[in-house]
Amino acid sequence: MPELPEVEALAQFLRGRAGGRSVTAVAVGAISALKTFAPPPDALVGRTVTDVRRHGKWLDLVASAPQEDDLHLVWHLSRGGWVRWSERLPATPVRPGRSPIALRVGFDDGSGFDLTEAGTKKRLAVHVVADPTSIGPIATLGVEPLSPEFTAERLSALLAVRNQQVKGLLRDQGTIAGIGNAYSDEILHAARTSPFAPTKGFDAARTARLHAATVGVLTEAVAAAAGRPAAELKDAKRRGMRVHGRTGEPCPGWDGVPCGDTVHEVSFADRSLQYCPTCQTGGQPLADRRLSRLLR
Repeated sequence: MPELPEVEALAQFLRGRAGGRSVTAVAVGAISALKTFAPPPDALVGRTVTDVRRHGKWLDLVASAPQEDDLHLVWHLSRGGWVRWSERLPATPVRPGRSPIALRVGFDDGSGFDLTEAGTKKRLAVHVVADPTSIGPIATLGVEPLSPEFTAERLSALLAVRNQQVKGLLRDQGTIAGIGNAYSDEILHAARTSPFAPTKGFDAARTARLHAATVGVLTEAVAAAAGRPAAELKDAKRRGMRVHGRTGEPCPGWDGVPCGDTVHEVSFADRSLQYCPTCQTGGQPLADRRLSRLLR
């Protein structure tokens, strides 16, 4: 699933390619992806793209028209979704149910993009709205972790709300916006913290370390993704991971010095997490199931 750095890069990419372009066509390829019906998608036709924004993991294409309120094409890529840009869109029409294309948007210079979704679980969500905050998951988003509001003090308050595993807190979109499974693994490795550590066990020093790791990992990832074409972002994300998705590989350690351990994994029903026992759990491997004992 694309997370904050990739979604931010996609917003920058689309802003640079589509900004100032007039929408000439909108074709729906998967009715199940469309979560709103009024206004209809073709209400975007004739409007000009004036911005592309990010709200957590959501993308928001702003379409403007003279003397009218803006409309927003807002989408969440979920696990299997992606943005495929074409300098010249195919002439063949989108056929509902016949391809992975959920939505196609065309512009006045012949360019455009497809929202596609792979896999059998269709979770891509597309909205056309006058106000993005009318979408429940956007209205309830937590603090942006790269904003001035995300301070060590703010993080301390969030950690104290209720006792839970720290990885769960980092992934909770209503608490901190934009972080998912991959970057929470990277952040916790950088903070040298167990993914199962209870949040109420964090003192000021530990909180400061987690805050610095969160900001540092995301800032580095955003910088690495910036300027890349949409087609390159997935591979760039994989290459940039230090522990996530690297089960069995040597832990990179810190300052260019490997720690001597290997990356371990905990598997769940629909996902997995990766960590280093030496760096994060005092050398103790975590049990590989949901009933893992909390490590403090």
